[in-house]
Amino acid sequence: MDQRLSVITLGTDNLAAMKSFYSEKLGWQTEAENKDIVFYKMNGFLFSLFDRNSLATGAGVSATGNGFRSLTLSCNVNSKEEVDVLFKELNAKEVKILNEPQDTPFGGYFFCFADVEDNVLEVAYNPYIPMDERGNVITHKNIDNL
Repeated sequence: MDQRLSVITLGTDNLAAMKSFYSEKLGWQTEAENKDIVFYKMNGFLFSLFDRNSLATGAGVSATGNGFRSLTLSCNVNSKEEVDVLFKELNAKEVKILNEPQDTPFGGYFFCFADVEDNVLEVAYNPYIPMDERGNVITHKNIDNL
């Protein structure tokens, strides 16, 4: 199997509320949608929102459970200043902020927030993840020295 992802789908209990959050609070533009699913074109893949129960049924697993889902979605930026700008913008839009921007032991800087169904998203600056001019990850630098 190729080492790549094409679509990341987030199961949702309220598609309309989640679409509103990602489109209005984050300012993301939909690529395609119908009454059952919403797609956002990202940098090299699609992010979609789809009914949680239908997603679980299709995968043959239970849709029950809540709490931390062992997954965060991260938007990396090129500087600590960009993290602060996004923190202020999201805070002004009354997005649920989970923690204040903070330094990491390896020189990074981040904060986390939640969507309307408490999925965790992160805005981060990581000096070990260089990105191109379009915000695409180029690589992950060696971290053996950490």
